[in-house]
Formats: sequence, structure tokens, C-alpha cells
Amino acid sequence: MSKKVWFITGTSRGFGRVWAEAALVRGDSVAATVRDIASLNDLVESYGDAILPLALDVTDRDAVFAAVEQAHRHFGRLDVVLSNAGYGLFGTIEETDEAAARAQFETNFFGSLWVVQAALPLLRLQGDGHLLAVSSLAGVITFPTAGVYVASKWALEGLCDALAKEVADFGIKVTLIEPGGYDTDWRGASAHHVTKLDAYSGLREKLAAAHGSRALGNAQSTADAILAVVDAPTPPLRLLLGDTALQIAEHSYADRLATWRQWESVSKAAQGNAG
Repeated sequence: MSKKVWFITGTSRGFGRVWAEAALVRGDSVAATVRDIASLNDLVESYGDAILPLALDVTDRDAVFAAVEQAHRHFGRLDVVLSNAGYGLFGTIEETDEAAARAQFETNFFGSLWVVQAALPLLRLQGDGHLLAVSSLAGVITFPTAGVYVASKWALEGLCDALAKEVADFGIKVTLIEPGGYDTDWRGASAHHVTKLDAYSGLREKLAAAHGSRALGNAQSTADAILAVVDAPTPPLRLLLGDTALQIAEHSYADRLATWRQWESVSKAAQGNAG
């Protein structure tokens, strides 16, 4: 299989780091973006010219366009554009202030939008390419105490679903990566936690009792899945990661369908007649 050129955001740690290194190990080239370029020194030392480290804050639209253009100019093409940069925002809807909510969307949603918009003209001219965006199982289901984070991922899901239909005729593929629970620093150093209200302490206790002992996946184990998707002639629009993710998604959709069916008569009665 021919070598690919990747552009990946958020490669300092977590999934982005794992996937960037997996691509480099097999001989691909990677334009890797991070806020602190020094975090890529070890990869540069190991892989030399195969990696192009770029300092980037994905909330800066002009900077995103410049980085994508620089990567394309440096390597001559882009085959895989993977928008991974993002972080978790933890807090109930009531607890989340405006600044925190806007910052969450600036990174998780708008950051991906800027990457897509920067890459599309280049991929259209090539007549091929693969756009991937890291969503979450939280882009399919919801869970309390992270409502704005969930909303940012649902917005990303809608964006990419529509995008796939818009760019198919250009030979461009689109995939949403939807990881379940993994042992990254998503809840740690990279996360933002809002000030808690005592009113929600009971809810948090229930959630801790129900999910506190849940085993988390190993991020390193996702590398082969991502490589398989980018190598597939017909990649999926959505890829769940994790051994329980599909079961959880199926349960959520079954609940929605049951509710819609229960209220079907009311829904149909609302159609009316335009006259």
C-alpha cells in the first residue's frame, strides 16, 4: 500500500499521539500540530523528515488555514486530515458559565470546522482524500454532568454527516471516530472542571456508584483500527471504538425509537392540512 501523508491536530498526547506515531512507524508522513511544539521533539528525533511539527491553536481560524497550507506545500499532498484536538468540559448545564461553554465549542466544534474548511479546497483539487474527526460515544448518547461537552460532539456529528454528502462526488471520504471510555487524560490535565453546586451532589454520587469502577480501554489499542479505516477503500462514516460502545448506542437508539412510536399518533395528528 502506498505511503500516506497525514495532517493531525492535537498530537501531544492521547489519541492524537498514538495515531501519529502509528502512521510514522509504518512509514507514512505526518504533519503533527500541537500547542507546545517541544512535546514532539522525541518523534522528530526518531522519524526525522517524516514528521513536520507545527505549533497550532485550532481556535485560530487563520492559523489553521496557514498550517494546513504549510503541510500541503511541504509534503506535496494530504491524504488523511484528522481533526483530533479537543478537551472535556465537566459540569452540569446549570453550573457551566458562558465563557466555559463558548471555549468548549471554539475548540471541539469550530476547531474541526476550520480544519475541514482549510483542507477541502486542496482535497477537491486532488480529487481524493479522507477527512476524519474525533467525536465520542458522547456524540451518539448523552450523559449528565458533561452536557456542553456532549453538545459540542453532537454538533460535530451533524456537521460531518452533512459534509459526507456534500463532498462524496469529489472523491473525498469522511469518518467520525467515536471512542467510548479510554485511559487518556481526557478527565485529567487537559479537562476543564466547573465550580460545583451542592444541589447536584446527589447526582454525582449516583453516577460514581454506577460508573466509578468501569474499566477503561487502552488508547494504544486503537491504532490498528484507525489504520484500517484510513486504508479501507470504502471507510465508514462512523466508527465506534471500545468493546461496549455498540451495545450502549443500540440501547440509546432503542429508547428513542420506542418513544417516537409511543407518540406516533400525536406526531401524525400534528401534520394537519395546508388546505
